[in-house]
Amino acid sequence: MNRTTLSLIAAAAALAAVTGFAAVNAPAGDDGVTAAKRLPVERTRLLCPEPSTSDLAETAYTAFTPKSEAAGRAGGAALFPVVKQLTDAPQGGKGEGKGAKPFLTQKEPGKPVSAEESGAEAPTLIGSADGRLAPGWTAQQTTSVSAGAGRGLHGTDCTAPDTDFWFPGASTAKGRNDYVHLMNPDDAAAVVDIELYGPDGALKAEVGESIQIQPRSSVPVLLSTLTPKPQTNLTMHVTARSGRVAAAVQSSDDELGGDWLPAAADPAPRLVLPGIPKDATSVRLVAFAPGADDADLKVQLASPTGSITPAGHETLHVKSGMTAAVDLGDVTKGEAGSLVLTPTEDPVPVVAALRVTRGKGAKQETAFIPATAAVGARATAADNRAKGATLSLTAPDRTTRVKVTASPGTEAGEPTSKTYTVKQGTTLAVAPPVPTGLKGSYALTLEPQSDAPVYASRMLEMPENGIPMFTIQSLPDDRGTVEVPKAKQDLEVLQRG
Repeated sequence: MNRTTLSLIAAAAALAAVTGFAAVNAPAGDDGVTAAKRLPVERTRLLCPEPSTSDLAETAYTAFTPKSEAAGRAGGAALFPVVKQLTDAPQGGKGEGKGAKPFLTQKEPGKPVSAEESGAEAPTLIGSADGRLAPGWTAQQTTSVSAGAGRGLHGTDCTAPDTDFWFPGASTAKGRNDYVHLMNPDDAAAVVDIELYGPDGALKAEVGESIQIQPRSSVPVLLSTLTPKPQTNLTMHVTARSGRVAAAVQSSDDELGGDWLPAAADPAPRLVLPGIPKDATSVRLVAFAPGADDADLKVQLASPTGSITPAGHETLHVKSGMTAAVDLGDVTKGEAGSLVLTPTEDPVPVVAALRVTRGKGAKQETAFIPATAAVGARATAADNRAKGATLSLTAPDRTTRVKVTASPGTEAGEPTSKTYTVKQGTTLAVAPPVPTGLKGSYALTLEPQSDAPVYASRMLEMPENGIPMFTIQSLPDDRGTVEVPKAKQDLEVLQRG
């Protein structure tokens, strides 16, 4: 008997022992084909981009994990600073787990923690949460810039690493500076490509190819350096050839302020863009069809009283591989709303975002609303204040109810909750519940009370010197749980191959 035969017999015996153990320990009546279970995640990673290069910037960071009965007892969460890497720098920075002091630490779920930083030296942050702090761990940075290019309120959720991002609504127009921040959380270098698409199709941008991001470092790339011709409306596609990154775009306008442009939801035939403020003076829709087919979309506004078709903008044609843009003006007409895009005929996947302007003349300020995924099981907004928050809830298909819970404050305050009913085809805009005796900031968690999809965003406004400074964050599922498939024993594997 040769070694190969002996090895096969040993392997068969080991597999028989394993499958026998599985069979003995399988629940009665379980044939291994039951539906996957949703279990709390055991580890979450987030990256927060460099907030600002302005010496006048004031940045607040807030991190929060909702309480979860199914989560384990041990665990922790922390954000660490990393080094900014120039695009031509040979080496990246080292941060988390490399001897750096934590910037922000969280020790228990259910209570937010916060920190502040002033000026242009606030770093990129990278962090992780595990155990009972991992399910739904959310962090946000909110930056106020009182003067200069991009003055306004810049808010963004810290994002999880991935390999593919779409940014409709970017620009290289005169007077506007858009930077995409590419952040690598891992121990190996990542290689990233940036593609730009204008109204006539793909733009030649060779310098956007094979951008290397060293381990645990961040690379800011000015979009205007990637193409010689200014473009007012662009769609940017960021893909990782190797490794994974987090990506976010910071937009600064010489006259209209600025904000963070988060990545849009994955391409889909139907999109929801929730939370257009009732006093929006201008709304621009930017859409892109990445596939081989053109897209024809029906444009509807989910208002407080029902679905409305904007006059003169009933449909939008999006050519394959080209960016389409349309100015909807003051589409909300004094009432908060959400935009719903649906195919008029054949379903074609698209990506989309809104640029929203409030104010007039020299007192204007802008923010972005990308198409977003539904709330799902639960969504979390980490940074809320006693005043100036508006929560928008949209139920495009069926009437639903949503439970909204305000956490304790970072310094003081008792939690409270309220349940809202959102009627089919409408948007409900409300001031969210505030903790009793609040001191500091607090977090919100949203929990739908039915399986009807609901879409949400939260606007935070902090007016200054007559400028309606504001920022809007969409609220998709907070990734607190993950589907874990249930395997079944299969002795036929011994006969395959």
